[in-house]
Amino acid sequence: MSILAIDYGRKRIGLAVAALNIPFPLKPLIRTDTVTDIARISDVIRDYQVSRIVVGLPLNMDGTESAMTREVKNFAAAIAKKLKMEVDFADEKLTSREAEQKLAPANRNWKKRKGKIDGVAAALILENYMEKNR
Repeated sequence: MSILAIDYGRKRIGLAVAALNIPFPLKPLIRTDTVTDIARISDVIRDYQVSRIVVGLPLNMDGTESAMTREVKNFAAAIAKKLKMEVDFADEKLTSREAEQKLAPANRNWKKRKGKIDGVAAALILENYMEKNR
């Protein structure tokens, strides 16, 4: 059984899967519409035999919610309802920035790096979630 992490964004959805407690990034989904996005996430769940979903929750630095937090919660609720799976949340504070810093030395080209940031951020969300829940 695997865990799927989702790093929700308005343009892209970062994905990462942990099999045998090792998170690895997947190719990000380019956003279309919620129904199509959830169908594509459903394919990932089937392909990787996912038993748990974790969605990165974007909180403000002081821990309060923002408009984006509510958008992510609505998306997660749509996933839970459509796929009939429970969705957990994990704080995603600064994961995109950390992902960019990890990728910078290996990928100096911004366009190449940009395509990988969302997946690496999702992997960081998953790593943090697993550490917290051990």
